[in-house]
Amino acid sequence: MSKNKLAKFKELSMLSNTIQPNQKEILTNSFPLKGKWNKEFKNNNPIVLELGCGKGEYTVNLAEINSEVNYIGIDIKGARIWKGATLAHKNKLNNVRFLRTQIEQLDKFFCDEEISEIWITFPDPQIKYRRRKKRLTSVSMLESYKKILKKKGLIHLKTDSEFLHGFTLGILDSMNVEIVKSTHDLYKSKIDNSVLKIKTFYETMFLKKKKPITYICFKFI
Repeated sequence: MSKNKLAKFKELSMLSNTIQPNQKEILTNSFPLKGKWNKEFKNNNPIVLELGCGKGEYTVNLAEINSEVNYIGIDIKGARIWKGATLAHKNKLNNVRFLRTQIEQLDKFFCDEEISEIWITFPDPQIKYRRRKKRLTSVSMLESYKKILKKKGLIHLKTDSEFLHGFTLGILDSMNVEIVKSTHDLYKSKIDNSVLKIKTFYETMFLKKKKPITYICFKFI
């Protein structure tokens, strides 16, 4: 492990906006903030998750645009989270938290209907068949989101992967959901939403390569 990573891990452990659960809390289902995230934020504002937040660019930008909403970026990579957590701390964004954990364990950290909205931004499409269960829009993952989402809570998928876009539409067609918006090319569509204009580092790279950005917004019925 590089010294740079070690320094980031050390700084991350000292940031009050970053939560790193220990193994005991996970195994015993005793995470103290489960069902109590509004106490952590010290308000009753809606809570929105960004899954696989990476460097936290989308989480931070969403929080800057919507100060009356609480945002939690989730990723297992501490060295990536460090950037967003540090930026949120520097900019004094009190409506941002980062949770370092695996997305497959969401039920360990959130109660039923505790979350108002979920963003999935540029996840690994896991194209290989043997990795299909790792896709963040697999049936099992969608069922886990449904459990923690409030009724009619929105899920957003923004990706450069036409494969994942098509796969997700196919999965949704077999489930009891309403597709609110969908496009194969976001920036050539008529969808008008300021938060969709937020661009991560990787999205900017994809756009420079002329790759279309796809988008789906849906909710469970």
